[in-house]
Amino acid sequence: MNTPSDDGCAAVPRARETNLPSVVIERRVEWPDTDAAGHYHHSTVVRWVEAAEAVLLGRLGLAHLFGSTPRVHFEADYRARLWFGDLVRVELRVDRVGAASLQYAFTVRGQGEEAAATGRMTIAHAAARATGSTPWPDEVRELLLKAGPQAPELLT
Repeated sequence: MNTPSDDGCAAVPRARETNLPSVVIERRVEWPDTDAAGHYHHSTVVRWVEAAEAVLLGRLGLAHLFGSTPRVHFEADYRARLWFGDLVRVELRVDRVGAASLQYAFTVRGQGEEAAATGRMTIAHAAARATGSTPWPDEVRELLLKAGPQAPELLT
């Protein structure tokens, strides 16, 4: 089923109906990740999500997209606290692929199964020196639609 969207990813496949890419990474809550209340700072989630994106694009052979995929929307719901030293799992999933953009969905979890943060990030493809978004190259779009889950990056 193709679903219209307000984020520029109109009439695109949903993750459950295709083999869209995803990855899980693990990180620890570091001292600079915390705020005056002692738990993780909201901005840390952005960094973790972008770290997962870098791993995912690297695994897909798409690291060359760095510098041509500006963020156009980021939203997060913060549901539980994570504390200094906690192990964190970040799952990043390609949720929708449009002609010139894509939407990621993410879930951040601590030690248990409870989600500490969930949200979405939309990026656009903008070729070098373009004045606006540009369509994904065919080979990139193919990978973004069919590459499936990637091996996790786990801390040892």
